[in-house]
Amino acid sequence: MTTGAHDKLKISAYKDPEFTEKVGDGQFTTLLNPEKYVLNYQIEYKEEQASGSSATAPVFDKIAPKELDLEFLFDRTGIIAHDDQGSDQGIIDDIKLFKKVVFDYAGEEHKPYYLEIRWGNLIFKCVMLNMSIEFKLFSPDGTPLRAVIKAKFKETVDEELRLAQENSSSPDLTHMRTVADGDTLPLMTYRIYGDSKYYLEVARVNGITNFRKLTTGQQLFFPPLAKA
Repeated sequence: MTTGAHDKLKISAYKDPEFTEKVGDGQFTTLLNPEKYVLNYQIEYKEEQASGSSATAPVFDKIAPKELDLEFLFDRTGIIAHDDQGSDQGIIDDIKLFKKVVFDYAGEEHKPYYLEIRWGNLIFKCVMLNMSIEFKLFSPDGTPLRAVIKAKFKETVDEELRLAQENSSSPDLTHMRTVADGDTLPLMTYRIYGDSKYYLEVARVNGITNFRKLTTGQQLFFPPLAKA
């Protein structure tokens, strides 16, 4: 981890997923900036079996929210300057402050806080997934003096923004879909438009007289809502 007069990594806690209501004392500033951080990207696929074949082909489903891995060093051995004098609890109080922001349960909301991590050009809105604490150095009486916290955070993205970014289910675009086993017209309509109420209009456009009987492998046309 690096030191210096650079901006420090900050984690701010919010009560709402829109990040408008900040928690009063919900901010943690690291003493040492991390040496690195890891952003994990994942594409999710569905396995669909072709008719008459035992093989499956991966079919794109969605782009999963990003995950961020970070490590935080806590040290009360005296090699790192602190603004306070600390306590006889070593780094325990420092870790409690960290957990209060990123991990503790928010009573009124009945769930952990939403988090915003800022450092340099990194702005990551997320929730905590998991964390582990490795205690590495102790005083003669066993009080922890140094620890490393490894934490994983999961990106939070507004659903409408996610769909717009993927541009895969926008109601103002034309879509062709293949009917799979178990598909119904209301269900397929909901996937495209976010509302199943348009299924009768889709049936009319496709010349379907009995929407309850779809044929597996059938190609259906889903027009833009304005033209449906």
